Amino acid sequence: MRHRKTRPTLDRKAAPRNAMLRSLAISVVMHGRVQTTIAKVRAVRPIVERAITTAKVGTLQSRRQLMRSFTEVATNKLLKDLAPKYKDRQGGYTRRILSNQRQGDRAQMAILELV
Repeated sequence: MRHRKTRPTLDRKAAPRNAMLRSLAISVVMHGRVQTTIAKVRAVRPIVERAITTAKVGTLQSRRQLMRSFTEVATNKLLKDLAPKYKDRQGGYTRRILSNQRQGDRAQMAILELV
């Protein structure tokens, strides 16, 4: 059943929304931080957290799961750099820092970065 399975739509259809979230998640993994709106940070944070948790397993199956959502370069960085770094951590790999409002439309901005 579909009950209570709502997700933030971010005023986009499913395919553009998934592409945007995938791009944001790859940017967080590759650069360590990204500045965007609070709504997008709330939407992409679980994706990044789940990816790091999957990378900590370190098996071939986890690599294949990560390759579904991330590029090969981002997957390698997750498995070789980030997974050993967060080996002893039980979650909470990212932090959200509120930033200034955007100049054009006064949208509240936030920075999502790896801890």
